[in-house]
Amino acid sequence: MPFQLKIIAFIVATAGLVWVSWPALRNFRSHGFYRFFAWEAVVILVLLNLDYWLNKPFALHQIISWLLLIVSLFLVLHGVQLLRTAGKPNQERRDPSLLGMEKTTELITIGAYRYIRHPLYSSLFFLAWGVFFKQPSLVGFCLAAGATFFLTMTARVEEAENVRFFGVAYQSYMQQTKRFVPYLF
Repeated sequence: MPFQLKIIAFIVATAGLVWVSWPALRNFRSHGFYRFFAWEAVVILVLLNLDYWLNKPFALHQIISWLLLIVSLFLVLHGVQLLRTAGKPNQERRDPSLLGMEKTTELITIGAYRYIRHPLYSSLFFLAWGVFFKQPSLVGFCLAAGATFFLTMTARVEEAENVRFFGVAYQSYMQQTKRFVPYLF
């Protein structure tokens, strides 16, 4: 893809992310504030490695990439489905920085949520590293590491929000699960 088109794609993607994240961007205490920067790092990483997406499809780094991307896709689809059904989102949670599906009123402890607290952020974590492995580079590593940092910050802030909303039940849930990768991290 020509560099000029990548710049246009970056501007369009950033405008969309700003639009979705606007209430959260005005409140640095919101998890959405940090999530915006993780999304931005992933967008830049995708644009950086876009030309290498199908290059040398059977190289080890491409195989690792596809495995991570498949895990990412599963987690986002599964996590969104659980948020919408088991989380029972509604307007009871009046926080304007939350996206509609994030306004859950029930603590979800089934499916992926049985093992990890943040399947959607985990999906972004796997996406960032999956895209990095399309064409590993120092710049790509820094972007994937930056996305990981901002996702960790996002998760920490959201956990504090969830403790305020769900109370002791969420604190107990935190002791039984990991943030992003079952049994590890």
